Amino acid sequence: MAEIIYVTQEGLDNLRDELSKLIARRPIISAAIAEARDKGDLSENAEYDAAREEQGLLELKISKLQEKLINAKVIDESKLGTDKIQMLNKVKLKNLNNKSVVEYTLVGESEANFKEGKLAASTPIGKALMGRSKGDIVEVKVPAGLLKFEILDISI
Repeated sequence: MAEIIYVTQEGLDNLRDELSKLIARRPIISAAIAEARDKGDLSENAEYDAAREEQGLLELKISKLQEKLINAKVIDESKLGTDKIQMLNKVKLKNLNNKSVVEYTLVGESEANFKEGKLAASTPIGKALMGRSKGDIVEVKVPAGLLKFEILDISI
């Protein structure tokens, strides 16, 4: 069974947008293949090989996006609470190792953007936070070692 991908409505719209842009590229690549084919011997035609490779990569991306869309589950933001950490919660954490305070919003993998403070719930930190409450101390094993966080706040 395929893994469910949790997304916001905005994230779903972005996936659909990206898919439509990729599908719009199909005729362009097909035309490039046809043009390269018209140039003669295909066994020594680098343009033809490049266009076919680009077509293969495009079809792979389209297939992966279609699979994500099929398995996407939109999170109902009206049902979010702040008693326990769940998807789309904004979480304020104190790193007990270095005393820094960070804030993340837990999102689906396709919407993760660390620079914007959007942390994928499927990451080790995200998994460790899910279901926890304000005041809990969470230990997370990451490649760099063991991190300890205190959950300072949970908001929407």
